[in-house]
Amino acid sequence: MNPVLNKNLFLIKEKIGMFKASNNYDIYDATNNELVMVCREPNLGFFTKMFRFTDYKRMTPFEVVISTPEGKKLITVKRGVTFFRSDVEVLDENDRLLGTFKQKFFSIGGKFEIYDNNDFPVCKLQGKWTGWDFKFTKDTKEYAHVSKKWAGVGKEFFTSADNYVLEINDAVAPDDKIRQLILAAVTCIDMVLKE
Repeated sequence: MNPVLNKNLFLIKEKIGMFKASNNYDIYDATNNELVMVCREPNLGFFTKMFRFTDYKRMTPFEVVISTPEGKKLITVKRGVTFFRSDVEVLDENDRLLGTFKQKFFSIGGKFEIYDNNDFPVCKLQGKWTGWDFKFTKDTKEYAHVSKKWAGVGKEFFTSADNYVLEINDAVAPDDKIRQLILAAVTCIDMVLKE
């Protein structure tokens, strides 16, 4: 696992663009504001682009690649066409399955169950319907927390750009694969639960 994933505090900034169909994010080390990863949708098809500008945006497939700023692939997050709930696959840098996310029906605020590559439950991502606050938990243990960082009323009002802060608990080991699943899930919150 790449050492950049050992950090505990990240700022995820959505890339702003007029009439953009793809989901693009920059990920910074929140302690020193250094760009450490980028998330891009490099293989967005024509029809998917067209549907992204309609009410069917939440149903469109996606394949987001999280890589270093130099282009070294770290994680791939992908989903096919969906109608009612999302099942998302997470792959490592060698395209091996790390785990999956399964969206829960009728959850207030949004909820994912997160499974490892053997379909064993690892944790869940649960949000609050009243705001932008998500936690990765298992039983009473909290692995990470995601909240929205406001960039100013004007920017948020006139664009769809979102900024998030991801804080991974110090108790999560630096080489634990759950870090990759947590980071991948953060890129899905906006595309699956909040669009």
